[in-house]
Amino acid sequence: MRGLTVSLDKIDHMIIQRLLEDGRVSFSAVAKEVSLTDVAIKKRVDRLKRKGVINAITADLNLKVLGYENPIYIQMRTELSKNKDVIKKLKEFDFISELYQVLGEYNLLGKLVVPDLDAAEKFIGKLGLLDGILDIKTQVIISELKKTNSLPSQTLQKTL
Repeated sequence: MRGLTVSLDKIDHMIIQRLLEDGRVSFSAVAKEVSLTDVAIKKRVDRLKRKGVINAITADLNLKVLGYENPIYIQMRTELSKNKDVIKKLKEFDFISELYQVLGEYNLLGKLVVPDLDAAEKFIGKLGLLDGILDIKTQVIISELKKTNSLPSQTLQKTL
């Protein structure tokens, strides 16, 4: 992935940090902070989107307020020969909000968003019956201790 690295300057980092803090911040507010025009900020944001630095600016939802359980992470070990079929099936489930291929004892990691633990139990039981899934481990989040919308400070310091 090193070949895809994009060079960013101090202003790009400041723009990204402000957007991570508040995705709805106006270009003119950012412009004032970095001593540029709002047009210059818009052009930089557009460039960051074009280069793939910014995939999307989205809302950070509070799942509890919406009536959902804390996220549940599931580690799945699959038969490698059936991995593509398993992934295709897993992508179709609404309860799976994120799915990753990982290295280690388990080769897939999913994030479940479910209304309650009973629904989670039924859904995980259903997953266990999928052809190609050999084993499942679950981790129920009991409390969120840290969640940040910022880049590590070392990232910025390397570019200054």
